[in-house]
Formats: sequence, structure tokens, C-alpha cells
Amino acid sequence: MIDLHCHVLPAIDDGAKDIDESLSLIRAAVDNGISHMMCTPHIQTGFFDNTIESIAQAFEPVARQVALQSLDIQLAFAAEVRICPEIMIWHKQKQLPFIGKWQGQNVLLLELPHSHVPPGTEQLIKWLGKNDIIAMIAHPERNRDILADFGKFKRLAKAGCLFQITAASVCGDFGESVQQLSHKLLLEDLVTIMATDAHSIKRRPPKLAEGKAVVVELVGQEKAHQLVYEIPKLISESKFAAIT
Repeated sequence: MIDLHCHVLPAIDDGAKDIDESLSLIRAAVDNGISHMMCTPHIQTGFFDNTIESIAQAFEPVARQVALQSLDIQLAFAAEVRICPEIMIWHKQKQLPFIGKWQGQNVLLLELPHSHVPPGTEQLIKWLGKNDIIAMIAHPERNRDILADFGKFKRLAKAGCLFQITAASVCGDFGESVQQLSHKLLLEDLVTIMATDAHSIKRRPPKLAEGKAVVVELVGQEKAHQLVYEIPKLISESKFAAIT
């Protein structure tokens, strides 16, 4: 399986606290059946002021230890970018880290606040599209505006974006309403990929295999395989040395 959203890099956001926890999370991912992992720390102005350079600096020692310990996983890095006006500036400065490509466009893992869908979100998604970037909305099933009004999800979809749901949401770890919405999205074929959004060993470990098992029950083995392997592979194959 291929995980395109996780927070395993050390001391760079609210994910792994140090390199020991990074490696513990990566070992857990290997045990969970994950063969490729995209490290996507937050970029959030005023909270996690990461850049491509700072993410690369955090990534290198982790990648080195993974190689030294012969862990059976390939790593790459990008970011989960919180929606903000600076995205347009970062694009012009070539400072947006992409998780890969989809149908010729760069894919930006875009995070909305958990509380709401900000005004102007649809306009930004359309602007990105005009600049050969397609937004992949991270965990829409956990957004309170979308939970309260499914029409807001439909408007985002109409604006032209992809959607990533979280395996733990499918399993019920974020509560019944989040689980119900994630199942609805799956049953209506509105999900592009599923990822772990792993943050820590104790609170939010990688659970892609558990999520896949639920998806198999809901929509079948073939669709589950597409969500955790085939589509993530198509998106990210330019970021990894090889995916077999």
C-alpha cells in the first residue's frame, strides 16, 4: 500500500516529536503493509512555517536511518498546506511542495480548517487549476461545515479537486458522524485516495490496513485496492525511485 499523507518527520509540526518516534511510526507503517510513504508535514502560516528547505532538512536524517536499518519502505516528502492567500505567492516563488501529478497537473495536498470551509476556497481551487495545479482536499470528512452541510462538499467537487479520506475516519476513530460521512463518500464514489494521516504511535498510528478492510466491506476489494495502491501510485510515481 502507498500512504500519501502522514506526519512522521521529527520536530517539524504536530507529528513525530523526535527521530525515535519517526522511526517507530515508519516501522509501524511497514508492519501495516505500507511500502511507500509520502512525508507531508504541515505548512501553516504562523504555526508551522515550514518550507521545502526545512522539510528536506528534517527528511534527510530519517531517510538515512531507514536505509541504515534496511527498513522495507520507500520515503519521499511533500507537505500538507493549510489554505491561505500566500499559496499564490508561494506558487510564483516555486515554493509549493507537491505530492505528485494527476492527469498532467501537479497535486497539492490542501488542508482546510477543521471548523469551516473558508470563503474563497472554491475560487482558489479554480485559480490553482488555471495554473496547472489540482488541489487534493485532505480529510474533508472531518470538516465541521461539510459535516453540517453536504452541499459544501459538492461545491468543492464542482470547483475541480481531488479528495483524500483518512483510514482512521473510516474505522470510527474520529466519532460516528465522521465515520458516517466517510462511508457516504466511499459509497458515492467521491474519494480519490485513502491515507493514514499518522501523527503518533499512541494517538494516531498508521492504520491503512484496518481502513482498507472496512472499505472492502463497503465497496469491494477492487475499489479498496485502487484507493490505497493504484491511484496513489499514479499520483506519486514521479516522487519515488520505483513502484512495483
